[in-house]
Amino acid sequence: MISSIENGTVKISVSSLGAELHRLEGANGINYLWDGNPEYWPGRAPILFPIVGALRGGRAVSAKGEITLPRHGFARKLSWALDESTRERLSYVLTSSPETKAVYPYDFKLRVSYILGESEVTTAFEVCNTGDYPMPFCIGGHPGFNVPLVEGESFEDYIIQFEMPEVADCPYVDMEQGLILNDRRRILDKSDQFGLTHDLFRHDALVFDSIKSRSVKLYSKVSGRGVRMDFAGMDYFAVWSPVKDSPFVCLEPWTGTATCENEDDIFENKRGVRILNPKEETAVSFTVGVF
Repeated sequence: MISSIENGTVKISVSSLGAELHRLEGANGINYLWDGNPEYWPGRAPILFPIVGALRGGRAVSAKGEITLPRHGFARKLSWALDESTRERLSYVLTSSPETKAVYPYDFKLRVSYILGESEVTTAFEVCNTGDYPMPFCIGGHPGFNVPLVEGESFEDYIIQFEMPEVADCPYVDMEQGLILNDRRRILDKSDQFGLTHDLFRHDALVFDSIKSRSVKLYSKVSGRGVRMDFAGMDYFAVWSPVKDSPFVCLEPWTGTATCENEDDIFENKRGVRILNPKEETAVSFTVGVF
């Protein structure tokens, strides 16, 4: 089921399958969000939970038992319950079930809310451990944005700009297993921006795991159109576009990453994993503004 809300400056549509954002339209009539064309990538803005990225061999061990998860977890593949619908907010809930506990042996309640603001939408996650055992997890966003946004522009007309200059050495990613490798390449050298080219993504995503910025813009140097993402509270950030010279780019705020080459396979030891005690709740969010 698709639900839509608008407030005069922004309009969104969300699917109950994966509680996934399907459309993000500004007052200018531009749909900023990728349309899920399966020729390139069938996703649009999947929710990553209870892992971000891949486990080595799809498996890990945890204090409560074995975890066997596909890349980016299961939340994006399941149906969520629409819990609240107002002019300004759509909220969806996913709870643990025998199906989820077979691969991730923890009880949880996960809520995602899409909250409209002035030419922006906030994606707010609330995670609750409803069980009786400490629960390790990661969560993240993966929205794709059309590039170009304006007819006549090209992919190479677009810029990624961080809020401050950075020195960023991004790790390479194992294209087959999805693991984060030890080898790195410099993407930013005391600079706050880089131009998009398809060649940047020949080795998968650019993973920024040590930057200070918590805000980034994707915009055209020709038309000036683009999006701004603010992700305070999320420690990692990635930029990705499929290797097929795809007409979109994903901006991905994460609380953790895929398993690193030099990590073991204990889930609690994964970089960025957060632990919720029984009955404890936590919240994190990111905001996308359109212009």
